[in-house]
Amino acid sequence: MNNTAASDTKVRRRDKEVYNTDYVKTSRWERWKIKYLNVGFLGHTVFVIFRTVFLIGISYVILYPFFAKVSSSFMSRNDFVDVTVKLIPRYPTLDTYRAIINDNFYFQALFNTFILSTFCAFTQTLICTIIGYGFAKFNFKGNKLLFFIVIFTMVVPHQTLQLSMFMKFRYFDIFGIFNLLGGGDIKLFGKVLGHLPKILPFTSLNLNNSFWPLALLSMTGLGFKNGLYIFMMRQFFKGFPNELEESAYIDGYSVYRTFWAIIIPNSFTMMITIFLFVFAWQWTDNFYTEIFFTTEGIKLMPDVVAVPKSLDTQYAGQNLYVAAIRNTCGLMIIAPLIIVYLFGQQFLVQGIERSGLTAE
Repeated sequence: MNNTAASDTKVRRRDKEVYNTDYVKTSRWERWKIKYLNVGFLGHTVFVIFRTVFLIGISYVILYPFFAKVSSSFMSRNDFVDVTVKLIPRYPTLDTYRAIINDNFYFQALFNTFILSTFCAFTQTLICTIIGYGFAKFNFKGNKLLFFIVIFTMVVPHQTLQLSMFMKFRYFDIFGIFNLLGGGDIKLFGKVLGHLPKILPFTSLNLNNSFWPLALLSMTGLGFKNGLYIFMMRQFFKGFPNELEESAYIDGYSVYRTFWAIIIPNSFTMMITIFLFVFAWQWTDNFYTEIFFTTEGIKLMPDVVAVPKSLDTQYAGQNLYVAAIRNTCGLMIIAPLIIVYLFGQQFLVQGIERSGLTAE
C-alpha cells in the first residue's frame, strides 16, 4: 500500500519553504483488494462463520426440546398416529389445555401456589437476610461453629427428615405445653411430679393439610434451601463496606435502625435474587407438598401434573399422547415462572454478580 501511494504521489516545490503534494486516487479495485484480500480479514471471516454455525447448533440442541413440547401441546389425538406429522400439528387444537384447566383445577392450584410461594419467598428472604447479616458483621462466640452447621444443612438429604417432619406437624406441640394443658402429667427427667387439670380440649394440633407447616419452617429459618440463601447473604455482606455502618453509628443510629435504614435498602438487589430463588423452588416443590398435603383438599401445582379424565387416551398412540399431556402440564406450571423471570432477570443477574460466592 505504501508503494502504491508513493507512486501516485507528486511533490511540487512552490517556493523555498512551501511544497505542494498532489495525490492520485487509488482505484476501487486496488482498495478492495487491499482491504479484503489479506490473511487477517480472511481469518476473521472464517472465525465469525464458524462461531455463528456453532452457536446456531448449540441453540438448536437447547431450544428444540422446548419447541417440540410446545408444538405437541397443540396436537390432536390423530396427529400422534400420523407418521407425517413431526413438529407442526396438522390438526391443531386446544383440547389438552381446556381439559387441564377444567379437570385438574389449574386456576385454583395457580392461586394457592402463588399465595404460598409469595409468603414463603418473602419470609425466607427476610429471615435469611437477618441471619446472613449477623454471621457476616458480628464476631460472637460460636460464630464459625453455627455457620458450619448452616452449611451442613445443605448436604443433609431432606429425605432423612421426611418422617420426623411429618410426625412433628401431625402432632404439633410447643415444648409440651399443649400436652400439659390438655391434662398431661408434669414430668422431670422421666419422673412424674404431678398432674394438671384439663384446660385445653386437645393435647396436640394436626397442622398437616394446611399452609402452616411451610409457613412455620419459613418463619423459623428452616425452609427449603435456607442454608444456601443464608450463605449467599453472608457472602454478600462480607463485601459490604463497614464505613456505612460506622457512619450511621456516629450519627446515633442503633444496630436495628442501621439495619433497616442502611443495610436493607443497599441489599435490595440481592434480596430480590433470593426472593426469585425461593419463589421458583417453592412453586415447583413436590417434596414438602407430598409430606404435608396428604389429602385432596388444597390444590397446588404438583397436582396439575396428571392426565385429565375427560381426555380419551385409550388408542394406538396412547404412550405419545399421555407424554404430550404431561409435558403440557409442565409447560402450564413453568409459564408463570418464565413471566416472573422476565421481570426479575436484571435483579437476578446483578444479585449473583454481587453475591461474592467465595470460600472465605
